Amino acid sequence: MIITAPSPEERAPDKKNWTELIDDICAGEWVHPDSGKSYPPAPYEKIIIKDSLDGAEADLVRSLGMGGTIAVVADTNTWEAMGARVAGRLGAAGTVEQIILDRPHADVKEAADLAGRLGHVDSVVAVGSGTVNDLCKYITAHDGRRYCVFGTAPSMNGYTSTTASMSLESGLKVSLPAHAPAGFFVDLSVSAAAPEHLAAAGFGDCLCRSVAQIDWWMSHRVLGSVYYEEPYLIEMPDEAELNNRAHLLPGGDVDAVGYLYRVLTLCGLGISFTGISNHGSMGEHQISHYIDCFAGDRHPGTLHGQQVGVASLTMARIQHRFLSSETPPVVGPTRIDADDMARRMGPEIAAQCLAEYQKKAFDWKSADAFNERLAELWPVLRRECLDMMLPVEEMQRLLKAAGGATTARELGLSSDFYREAVRHAHEMRDRFSFADIACDSGVLDDLVAAET
Repeated sequence: MIITAPSPEERAPDKKNWTELIDDICAGEWVHPDSGKSYPPAPYEKIIIKDSLDGAEADLVRSLGMGGTIAVVADTNTWEAMGARVAGRLGAAGTVEQIILDRPHADVKEAADLAGRLGHVDSVVAVGSGTVNDLCKYITAHDGRRYCVFGTAPSMNGYTSTTASMSLESGLKVSLPAHAPAGFFVDLSVSAAAPEHLAAAGFGDCLCRSVAQIDWWMSHRVLGSVYYEEPYLIEMPDEAELNNRAHLLPGGDVDAVGYLYRVLTLCGLGISFTGISNHGSMGEHQISHYIDCFAGDRHPGTLHGQQVGVASLTMARIQHRFLSSETPPVVGPTRIDADDMARRMGPEIAAQCLAEYQKKAFDWKSADAFNERLAELWPVLRRECLDMMLPVEEMQRLLKAAGGATTARELGLSSDFYREAVRHAHEMRDRFSFADIACDSGVLDDLVAAET
């Protein structure tokens, strides 16, 4: 089944109940609308999204059975936004210890340091978004302690994922196994007041849906990789509502922020059905990961979601290059330059990436088999992918309306380095995308040259 955007007359969620559908998924009460299949409950006890949670903080934490010594973990910005308020209210639930991180990074070294500081506490309350949440979920997953998170900005979809985006000691950024928070709590009034670029980052993380779906569907149809439709079934009605309100995000409109949180949350919940993140992370995310891993001093300090937004436009252009033609591409054997990878990435990371890249590399035999299969499927596959596609111009309009950068230069990246990221990002992991087709058919360099 191909999941495409819902028609305008399809029922939108009731904004007065921001967790409509989310509650059913968490309770194991969501049923596939076509097959009638039911699913186990998602691994979350409570997901609460309301216009205000002021005064409810202690009750929410207590409802999860969390007590004793509670560590409230925030960074300097999220402490000011909500952490101090949460810590002040949690005195009614247990003994509170305050841990305020100064410009934290989500890497295994910082996780080890923070784990030492959390060793004696009974439970952990994270107050913040990407880095704070990933550190807390990664640490508590290793020792089984319960944790919950109060979100402070709709900047990424990792609040409800069961993985943590962490940098290894080598510097390679990967998704590591973690666990879900027992509770995920959102005060929309707090998030609506967050700096505008945070919502723009979250919107960029959502905008990738169409290009990720096309990459994943193509890989499934041609190579037989696994594919699940459930993440798109639950997410796409809200995606349409969010896109209609993209222009309201820079002004902190509470309803627009609410729909952004719904899409981010539902995307994260998609992993409960699939066990993998492919539905929202394919070629475009690899470009963002390359930037984070290898920009070094050239990194402008942009957030992952901001980069994903720009990379999604790039991947949409790459996909359109092939899907606009009635003639299928023809690939040859994958050319891997291990020495060049080591020069750009460093020997240790290059070795890790090479092991992943070789899993999807073509030799003559597998390239011929791929070409034969693609030629057979192309008329139907092309139509299927075009049905999933959002026009690049529309994606660019939406991203700009949401306050996001639409080019590498607007991100603050040099064109030369961004082109390097687009040219080589597909080398980082074994997920097969249209960037791999572009590389193995010999046109990626020309497509990269047009990127700014």
